[in-house]
Amino acid sequence: MTKKKTYKKIINSILLVIGFFILVSSIILGFLKYNLNTKKEQTFYKSFEIAIPDNYSIHGIDVSKYQSYIYWNSVNKMQVDGIHFQFAFIKATEGLKDIDGMFKRNWKLLKQHKLTHGAYHYFIATSNGKLQAYNFIENVKLEKGNLPPVVDVEQSFGLNKTSFKKELMNCLVTLEQHYKVKPIIYSYVEFYNEYLGDEFKKYPLWVAHYTENNKPKITRDWIFWQYSDKGKVEGITEKVDFNVFNGDSIAFNKILMP
Repeated sequence: MTKKKTYKKIINSILLVIGFFILVSSIILGFLKYNLNTKKEQTFYKSFEIAIPDNYSIHGIDVSKYQSYIYWNSVNKMQVDGIHFQFAFIKATEGLKDIDGMFKRNWKLLKQHKLTHGAYHYFIATSNGKLQAYNFIENVKLEKGNLPPVVDVEQSFGLNKTSFKKELMNCLVTLEQHYKVKPIIYSYVEFYNEYLGDEFKKYPLWVAHYTENNKPKITRDWIFWQYSDKGKVEGITEKVDFNVFNGDSIAFNKILMP
């Protein structure tokens, strides 16, 4: 009787061990299968010194006088694991009269190097929106193949929401009437949600959001995402804003100036 009980106990122990290994194996296999079927969200690139979101094929940068002298030939040639810059936005104007100190140089060289480019205006909410649009129009001659004009909206400057929206709309409408395309609004998620919202949904959005891995956390549609302001680019000494386009080459070509 004792031998039978001992034998039975051994068999049960073996079955228990086998069951445990089957359970562990199932968990490991499930984990591996999940990782194989799940796309990575970001990949860190030593050359760029930042993580770049995966699953986007069109990459670009935006710059201003703060990047000082840019060697666009080097920028244009830089390519790491298939990633290269296909567009660049540069600052053109600010407020009623200001012109970015590097705008003319950057605009000329971008055209020479045949890198798709566009320009943006930094919006000062306390200044007349229509006159701000004129400042941009007087200094930026957009041509076929350029990116649409951009209005950079980041601060209310203490202006109430009603007046803020009125001046911004005046700026956008004036630009649209002149260039015959809808201007792009640039803003960061929190500011857009608080000050712009649904009233400006008809305008394409270039959104800044640095804390997300694979897409900006905003409910409305968007076409450009600025995901980092700390990128490193050959030909530029200062840190650079990195962006991706939300679409393929066909969609990208469709948004360019006709």
